[in-house]
Amino acid sequence: MEWIYLIIAGLFETGWAIGLKYSDGLTRFYPMAFTFITLILSMSLLERALRTLPVGTAYAVWTGIGIIGTTVLGIFLFNESMSVTRIFFIGLIAIGIGGLKLVSA
Repeated sequence: MEWIYLIIAGLFETGWAIGLKYSDGLTRFYPMAFTFITLILSMSLLERALRTLPVGTAYAVWTGIGIIGTTVLGIFLFNESMSVTRIFFIGLIAIGIGGLKLVSA
């Protein structure tokens, strides 16, 4: 169950990172509210996962999910670069997350 909490926390991390972009320096109310709500949810679920998972593993997976999600959404929402090398290194992060799950079982 802690891995489910961690994965959802990582998805909410993606949400608040994207929300920061849309909030225009925290000056737009609805994107700012979205940012704070997803931040609180992300941190709460991360804390829940940390009750049983090692902190180093959980933090690496949480940030890795956030990196992948934010990068993918950045490509589609903000026309950020989708170069082969960028995708390759994002893939390495995904492999690292999978590896951490395997060695933490």
